[in-house]
Amino acid sequence: MATITLTEDNFNETIENNDIVLIDFWAPWCAPCRAFGPVFEKASEKNTDAVFAKINTEEQQGLAAAFNIRSIPTLMVFREKVLIFSQPGMLPAPVLDELMGKIRELDMDEVRAKIAEEEKKSQGAEAAPN
Repeated sequence: MATITLTEDNFNETIENNDIVLIDFWAPWCAPCRAFGPVFEKASEKNTDAVFAKINTEEQQGLAAAFNIRSIPTLMVFREKVLIFSQPGMLPAPVLDELMGKIRELDMDEVRAKIAEEEKKSQGAEAAPN
C-alpha cells in the first residue's frame, strides 16, 4: 500500500477507521525527511495491514502544532486510536521493521489499562489538598 497524505480534513477519520497508523511528519526542505521518505514508502509496501501516512508540516501547520512537532522527521504510531510511539529523527529500514513487529505484539488491553491507571493517579493528585 502506498503512503497517503493526511490533512486536518482526513486525520480523525484515518485514526478512527484503522488499527495501525504510522505518521511521518515531514517538510519538503528537510534533507533527512527526503532521505527517510523512500524507507517509509518501502515499509508501507511490506506492511499492508497498516496505514502509512505523511503530514507535510508546511501545509498542515495546525496538525504539526497540535502534536507539538519541534523536529522533523518525526514518526508517530497509533494503534487502535491510541498514540503508542512518537520519536523525532529518521529510522533505518531494519529499525522500522523491528518497530512494526513490536507494534503488532502490543497487548492493547494492557496498554489501555495502564493509561487508565495513570489518568486515575493524575486525577487523584489534582484532587489532593495542599
